[in-house]
Amino acid sequence: MGILADLVKYLGILFIGALIGYNDLVKGKLADNLGTIQDVCLLFLLFTMGISIGLNKEVVDNLLGLGLKALVISVCTIVFSIIAVRLVKRFVQTKGDTNEF
Repeated sequence: MGILADLVKYLGILFIGALIGYNDLVKGKLADNLGTIQDVCLLFLLFTMGISIGLNKEVVDNLLGLGLKALVISVCTIVFSIIAVRLVKRFVQTKGDTNEF
C-alpha cells in the first residue's frame, strides 16, 4: 500500500469517527468509558513506539543528540510563541479592553 492509500485510510477512519460522535451514536457504558479507552489505546501506542525505538540501534546510539535537538526546538518554540502572542496582543487589544490572555 502506498502513502496516499494509507492517508486516505486514516482520514476515512477519522471521518467515520467524527460522524459517529457528531450524530451522538455512542450511548451507555461505552460513552461513559471513552476516556479510559482512549487512555489505554494511547498507552499501547506509546508502548509499541518505545519498542520500535528500542529495536532501532541507530536511534538508540543517537538518543543524546536527538534529545538535545528536541530540547532546543522546544525552548525556541515556547520563546517565539510567547513573543508572537505579545506582539499580536498589542495589535488586537483596544484601549478599553483590559482582558488578559
